[in-house]
Amino acid sequence: QVQLVESGGGLVQPGGSLRLSCAASGSIGSINTMRWYRQAPGKQREYVAVITLSGSTNYPDSVKGRFTISRDNAKNTVYLQMNSLKPEDTAVYYCNADIRMSRSTTYSFYWGQGTQVTISS
Repeated sequence: QVQLVESGGGLVQPGGSLRLSCAASGSIGSINTMRWYRQAPGKQREYVAVITLSGSTNYPDSVKGRFTISRDNAKNTVYLQMNSLKPEDTAVYYCNADIRMSRSTTYSFYWGQGTQVTISS
């Protein structure tokens, strides 16, 4: 079994910063692309950031220049540094990853359970 567990969410004032973490555990063979998504109340889940195994990153315009995704392959962990936070960044943040379990030859898509981020004064 494989699990993704997010942490680091909380309540922050506008303009503040948060760093989210997402650690993968279990019978992991390798992890390819890792991503962050978010879902605000009443809205569809939206893509926030992506990082490939080689470290290439991409962001939508809504967070570009404010959010930074990174990963520690030795720890099977992906991070999301969020700066200059706005009320519209309020959402549940989810990580996902393409993971190959040990003794497997194929990759599957795994989601974490989410962590709440609230931006409010």
